[in-house]
This record gives sequence, C-alpha cells and structure tokens, in this order.
Amino acid sequence: MITATIEPGREADLRSLLDTMNQKPGLADPHNSLVPFYQFSQLHFARFVILEANTNDDIRDYGVEPSVWPPTLSFVGDVDGPRNLFLAELVVRCGDGLRRIFSHCQGFDDKSDNLLGWLKAHDIKPGANYVNWRGRSVLQIREERALRAALRQQLAREPTQPDAGDPRALRNRLKEFVDEEVASLRLRLTPEPPTPPGFIIANLLHLVGVPLLLLALSPLFLVGAPFYALRLRSLEQSDPENIPRPEPEHIAGLSIQEDHLETNQFNVLGQVKPGYFRNYTLRFLLWIVDYTARHIYNHGYLTRIQTINFARWVMIDNNRRVYFASNYDGSLDSYMDDFINKVGWGLNLVFSNGVGYPRTRWLIKGGAKFEGKYKKTLRRNQLPSATWYKAYPGLNAIEMADNTRIRKGLEKANPSAREIRQWLSLL
Repeated sequence: MITATIEPGREADLRSLLDTMNQKPGLADPHNSLVPFYQFSQLHFARFVILEANTNDDIRDYGVEPSVWPPTLSFVGDVDGPRNLFLAELVVRCGDGLRRIFSHCQGFDDKSDNLLGWLKAHDIKPGANYVNWRGRSVLQIREERALRAALRQQLAREPTQPDAGDPRALRNRLKEFVDEEVASLRLRLTPEPPTPPGFIIANLLHLVGVPLLLLALSPLFLVGAPFYALRLRSLEQSDPENIPRPEPEHIAGLSIQEDHLETNQFNVLGQVKPGYFRNYTLRFLLWIVDYTARHIYNHGYLTRIQTINFARWVMIDNNRRVYFASNYDGSLDSYMDDFINKVGWGLNLVFSNGVGYPRTRWLIKGGAKFEGKYKKTLRRNQLPSATWYKAYPGLNAIEMADNTRIRKGLEKANPSAREIRQWLSLL
C-alpha cells in the first residue's frame, strides 16, 4: 500500500489522469498505458484510490475537533512473493506512468532516479491481512482454470463406453488425456514451488510465539479484566450514535462502479473513537485478526464466509484512522448480509471502535445486528476506487477452490471410489 498526500489544487487533474486507465467507471483496462497490470504475473488485485475524509466532522459528537486529513492517493496491490521484488518490477515496467501519477503528490520529485526508494518509503503495512487461500498463486489459479475447462470439454466428447458405469475407468481416461495435453504443452500444470525455509521457520515461530506471549500476559489480563469491562460498558453506553442517511449522489457514485464483474472492490475510511482505550483495543484486536487469518482462516474461509478474496485493515494518520479494503464476490448487499448473519460479532469487535458505528454491548453484541444503521454507516464511509484490476475475471473464490480440488484429485494416487465420484461431480 503506497500512500502519498495529493498536492493542493491537483486532485481534479489526478482524477482525470486515473480515469484514462479505465475501460468502465472504476474498472481498469489491463493494457492501459500508465500501469499495464496484465504484465505482472504475480498480481492478483490492484487499485488506485483517493482516500477522503468525507465523515470527518462526525467526531465532533464526541466533543473532539477533527484532525486535518487532506485527500491522499493510495495504490494497493495483492501480490505473490516478496513485496520488494514486486515493487522493483513495478518500477522497471511502469516507471514513467508511476512518475506521472505520483507527480500530483507532495514531496515527489519526478526527476529523481530513486523511484523505488520513494515507493518503499511510502509503503504502509497492514494491521491485519486476510488471504482467501494462502500459497495459491496467480499462475496456479490460471492453470487450474484451464485444466477444468479442458476436462469439461473432454468429458463432453466422451463416447459411450462399455465401462460407462465405472467412475475409475472414466477418471483414468481423463487423466491420460491431461497427461497428453501437458506433454504436448497445450496445458501447463506447474509444480508448486517449495516454501522457503526462512518463511517456514518465521511462520512457525509466529504460530507458537503469539499464544505463548498471551499466556505469559494472562495474569495481567485477569487482574485488569474487571477494570477493562467497567470502562468498556461505560463508553458503550455513553458513545454518541448519529447515523444520517448517505447522500444520494454519494450512493450513485459508488453504485456505478459495482457489479461489472463477479467480484467487487470495497474501500472504507473511518475514524477511530477518541481516547487511548478505544485505540489500543482496536490495535490489539487487529493483531488477533491478523494471527487468525494467517494460521486458521487461510484456506477458503473467513470464519463462515467464502466470498472474500483479499482484505486488509490499515491504521493510518498516527493510528487515528483505519482504512479497510477488500475484494469480494457477489453484490454489496449479499456481502453485508453475509457479515451480519454469519460473523456480526467479528464486525463488532473491530468496527465498534470506529466513529459512527451502531452501539454494541460487550464489544460483540448489537452493532451490526442493527442492520439499517450498520448499512448506512458503512455506505457513508465507503469510497470508490479510481481504478481497480482483477487478474482473473470470470472466477470467484468458490470456483477457484473447486479448481484446486480438481487438480489435487487428479494428481492423487489410488483414490477411493467415493473420492472419484466426488471429484467427477466437481466437473
């Protein structure tokens, strides 16, 4: 996430420039001349978004003057592999386009030869990050999509065989077909690269280290719990709740970008409620969210939700604001309803610490369950992407998971009859 403040008076010019990257409102042309996204084989999703504090005055309900937040340009990318390697390639392939874009930002020298250093200096790491299927690359997604399409075509061409009622014989013929396609280079099934030992060690240390740290701190938590609970309920009962209806023009500007593809983009910028209590509560909970997303919800599900491809929560403005970005399948209404019905308590844990959120009880009750209020505050704080890119249009997260199961089922040695029937049903 590369972020820089826009020069005063240059926002309109920047928006016009970013519009030239689009084939539809907010939807990037992969072959655009500024940042041709199609060239990056490791890039899943990308967006440029102008972060504006449209609800900045809401914090006055708490008796606090809002902090200044000028319009800020952000580039967000979800990529395979090391971020520094991607940034280096970005500079090599799109240096001129990036200079044209970021020349609208304060402190950027478009004559400097150190574009990579500038990008690294403006890169912000998320407080929490969710990946639908950790380790599944863009290359794997595309190859598995082609595999499923080839198998379906071959299945349709299957003549009536004497062994038509034998699933194992059918699977063997399909496997022979795939082997021939791979040998002739009409299909590619690139072996998964080995995980670097350094990553394995760091991930294991993180997996074990966080629970051990929490265990070591548990006596302090037990002592502080009553005081924390009293303070929490006091704030929950006294927090102002002012949730006006979003302006029709704002909704129209958001809606024009939605439902071009099976996947949509989502941006929300909000303020953290004033005071150390809410701020540190949010930062701690994001730390826990990041841990669970890294080690538990990393193969197709965020709790019970399957439709989120990537999501990140980023603390900015000296931790006074939080930016949430996601790429989700389906319509916005189904997305919001999924959260309300399946993981409302999780929404409340994090977003109840934000200004304008419906009141909660004990952090997890209420909140998103007030559906009308929740949807209004979400829409009011939502921002459109200036341009947004998806590397594999036509695919949703559930289909990608099925494609992976098809490949694994094809490669499995000696599957049972039941496993073969389940595998065939995916085709």
